[in-house]
Amino acid sequence: MTQSTAPLLRFITAGSVDDGKSTLIGRLLYDSRTLLSDQADKLAQSAANGQAPDFAGLTDGLAAEREQGITIDVAYRYFATAKRKFIIADTPGHEQYTRNMVTGASTADAAIVLIDATRVDFSGSSPALLPQTRRHSAILKLLGTPHIIVAVNKLDLLDFDEQKYRAITEAYRTLAAQIGLAAQIHYLPVSALAGDNIVAASAHTPWYRGLPLLPLLESLPVERSRAARLSAHFPVQRVARQDGSSSDDFRGYQGRLEAGRLSVGDEIRVQPSGKSARIAAIYTPQGEARSAEAGSALTLTLDSDVDISRGDSILAANNPALPTRHIQASVCWFDERALNPQRKYLLKHGTQTTAAKVKQIAYVWDVHTLSNVKAAEKLAINDIGSLSLALQQPLTATTYAENPATGAFILIDEASHHTVAAGMITATHERSDFDI
Repeated sequence: MTQSTAPLLRFITAGSVDDGKSTLIGRLLYDSRTLLSDQADKLAQSAANGQAPDFAGLTDGLAAEREQGITIDVAYRYFATAKRKFIIADTPGHEQYTRNMVTGASTADAAIVLIDATRVDFSGSSPALLPQTRRHSAILKLLGTPHIIVAVNKLDLLDFDEQKYRAITEAYRTLAAQIGLAAQIHYLPVSALAGDNIVAASAHTPWYRGLPLLPLLESLPVERSRAARLSAHFPVQRVARQDGSSSDDFRGYQGRLEAGRLSVGDEIRVQPSGKSARIAAIYTPQGEARSAEAGSALTLTLDSDVDISRGDSILAANNPALPTRHIQASVCWFDERALNPQRKYLLKHGTQTTAAKVKQIAYVWDVHTLSNVKAAEKLAINDIGSLSLALQQPLTATTYAENPATGAFILIDEASHHTVAAGMITATHERSDFDI
């Protein structure tokens, strides 16, 4: 698999604060010789002065991050090897910035979950993983991240103890089973600071037979064609008009094709109106085209006048999606103010924004017991739960598992305009009991 044929891999670092995520990324860039020249010179100068290399500082873009020694925002870095191109998202481990971790993870093909071996409690019958490691793993499960690499870090401080490494990996396997993590999971022992098993196999872990981190990342398969195999789904972002009063009136519908394929002449259905028409022309940034696939930014024209507005959806005639005013969703709550069922929220789904009311909190996930609290009355900051929502205007949506692009949404506080939650639709219903 060469760089020209291997698809770009987007991956993130996840886990608790101080687990070594930024150090791992810095070390990976350094050992793979993909640092910028000024960054390499800075590390060389530190070494010449007898100082330990500050690999973590290579990804700190904010002054507050450098001052506090923590990651706050998501730092994106691009690098490439002879075999593949990568985009890294260095995400925060601190509980306060869980919302930023969700942002980075939402587009990731893989996640490196770091576990600081020195902070794992071995006093019980089974090693106790930190709460933020559990929370991040649950978020990766909700987002459907296909590949997870569990990197047990700082093993050099435990003399590369194989038994403790095995105990930690077994504890994570138990966690994965309890939360229903369906990703392909890989385990490896590392020392991010010392470089063990980052680019090359470490002599300190002769008992580990797997690939080091970089070769493992180079080998991960990435599926890009799933959305293209679905029935066409085109949320309308803008209606373009030109010479509206003349005889050659142009009316184009602009947006991004989120699923499937559209061709000139295809029969389509507009939701929520249910009206039908055919594709008359397709325009791309490169000019007019006969067809287009998922991910393309398009302007469509139809062979007949249909009342279409921003937020409506143009679907393939065989697409079974129907408008709904009632959804079930898994959400991660971001706001410092707890969810209030009496408060008004706006739900933004693709190009559509509508008022939403929380009808029921089905459960809240307990990060400590790994169980669902059925009788929960609120969602507090960083909580993960399941909500039943009623909507003022119908959505044409899928479940997140079917297509993340048409199954994800955010909730916005109507008064403050703060984004208070990110949600993944798990089911749609025909009920229409909206009351606000």
